[in-house]
Amino acid sequence: MSKKEIIVSNVSKGHQNPIAELVQVACQFDSNITLVKDDCKINAKSIMGIMAFNPSKGMNVRIVTEGNDEKEALLAMEKFLVCE
Repeated sequence: MSKKEIIVSNVSKGHQNPIAELVQVACQFDSNITLVKDDCKINAKSIMGIMAFNPSKGMNVRIVTEGNDEKEALLAMEKFLVCE
């Protein structure tokens, strides 16, 4: 299991459809990917979950990945959410 706390940047500025694009990034990996804020935990591969979670600028989020490609998944999710 890999975990990392990040602060979300302005993802809507760098992407036309950030929610769908975030789910597409997550779906590239076999690992389970969870986004956590306070008591809210969502599956990053669920478009409905991401819509309800609504990652927005300044939000403090923990990315949790678990699986055979967890390190790569964590890095990809972090790059997307901090707009690198």
